[in-house]
Amino acid sequence: MKHWTVYLSGEIHTDWRELIIQGCEDLGLDISFTSPVTDHDSSDAAGDFLGHENIQFWRDHKSSKVNAIRTQALLKASDIAIIRFGDKYKQWNAAFDAGYCAALGKTYITLHNENIIHPLKEVDAAAMAWAQTPEDVVTLLHYVIAS
Repeated sequence: MKHWTVYLSGEIHTDWRELIIQGCEDLGLDISFTSPVTDHDSSDAAGDFLGHENIQFWRDHKSSKVNAIRTQALLKASDIAIIRFGDKYKQWNAAFDAGYCAALGKTYITLHNENIIHPLKEVDAAAMAWAQTPEDVVTLLHYVIAS
């Protein structure tokens, strides 16, 4: 049986990652999970060691490139990506990850509430599935992996 790698992309303010990981572990699914750096301050400071920037744009630019080293490598190595969009913040990085997956031909599943269907219509159109809860994702992964 195949070992799967699932990349968990998106919002960092709720426990959705832990719920998916625990649900899959409870079912005994053979999955390794990867994700971007989920500590907001660490992510923002990812490029700071390369030199101080006086202009926020250049600090963000440098850190986003350092973060992209991890993101691109892990997305490319994954079998499936779960792209989570929360209600509180606009997750431009998650939308970018979805577009990156689409460009690579990488399977991804979106995870978000019904109230943001319209703004995510293009992102959802390229996804293989749309889930509304972490439990939906676990059920979907169980079907794909264990069936």
